[in-house]
Amino acid sequence: MGAGLFDRFSDWTADADAILGYSIRGLCLEDPRGEIGLTQFTQPALFVVNALTWRARVESDAPRPSFVAGHSLGEYNALQAAGVFDFATGLRMVQRRGALMGRVTGGGMAAVIGLAPDRIESILGASEEGRRVDVANYNSADQTVIAGPESDLAALQPAFESAGVRKFSLLKVSAPFHSRYMHASMLEFGAFLDGFSFAAPAIPVIANVSAQPYPAEAVRDTLAKQIGHSVRWLDTMTYLLEHGATEFEEVGPGTVLGKLAQRIRKARAD
Repeated sequence: MGAGLFDRFSDWTADADAILGYSIRGLCLEDPRGEIGLTQFTQPALFVVNALTWRARVESDAPRPSFVAGHSLGEYNALQAAGVFDFATGLRMVQRRGALMGRVTGGGMAAVIGLAPDRIESILGASEEGRRVDVANYNSADQTVIAGPESDLAALQPAFESAGVRKFSLLKVSAPFHSRYMHASMLEFGAFLDGFSFAAPAIPVIANVSAQPYPAEAVRDTLAKQIGHSVRWLDTMTYLLEHGATEFEEVGPGTVLGKLAQRIRKARAD
């Protein structure tokens, strides 16, 4: 991940190494200590590679986007792209975010494929186990991620199967991200953000927590809330489509978000 970018943008690579205290190139390309799968390392790695990819795009004179958005960690790259903060500031925030989220244990997440979000919410509300579980990611009309205690997630699987779910899959994650169980981390991170200044977005940034543009006067509060609230990606994409977006470009490694965009557009057309 990021091969070819670290040497090309050696200034930001050196800045990242100084901030993180380790080689970002070594982590992404070699991972000698098997750390890339730990959220305290995954998050800085993704932020750096996304940021370098965005910088390469800017230097290619690609057209300026009308909107930017990012899924979970990617929202920091969207904010950086919109000029809300610079690369080094974003990386310092992501480093702290990853460390706080990495301390949370005792829960998990599951992907629910093939049921509409309102049906999933109904199933969660029908049992004690379900009421202890939150929707973490509204990814598309038929892909939702839920989060909570591992025992409750396992206990819910039969109910989803009875409802006709196409797939119920426990995810290999270390904690129930984007749920009520992250609220202590959310509050601590909010206090950490008090030490930063933010510019108004130069490009509208659609927020995960609201699926609305980031308010210039509430960047700090909106960003802090993201840790402990649902990623409303389906609503984000719906907002963009309803406000004239016709083309979507994924900036960074992978094609997950591009594929989600295709599925959301197809579902709307159907």
